[in-house]
Amino acid sequence: MPATLTLKNIPNTVYERLKMSAQAHRRSLNSEAIVCLESALLLNQPTANDRLARARALRTALPKDIFRAEDINAYKQEGRQ
Repeated sequence: MPATLTLKNIPNTVYERLKMSAQAHRRSLNSEAIVCLESALLLNQPTANDRLARARALRTALPKDIFRAEDINAYKQEGRQ
């Protein structure tokens, strides 16, 4: 069961940064605080940049002549008409 946490005496600069980050990510202050805490405390979780780097590495490892962009787009569009 999730716990409840009340924060007091948050410095204005921290609050404003959290508020701006929440707005930029279209999250509530509570959700943004949870995301920030998770990213700081759960260090074994890959970041978005880590995931992107892994995806790019996998893409470059694929054979170039088998997976053409035109073929992939055609398969994606198949059945959508």
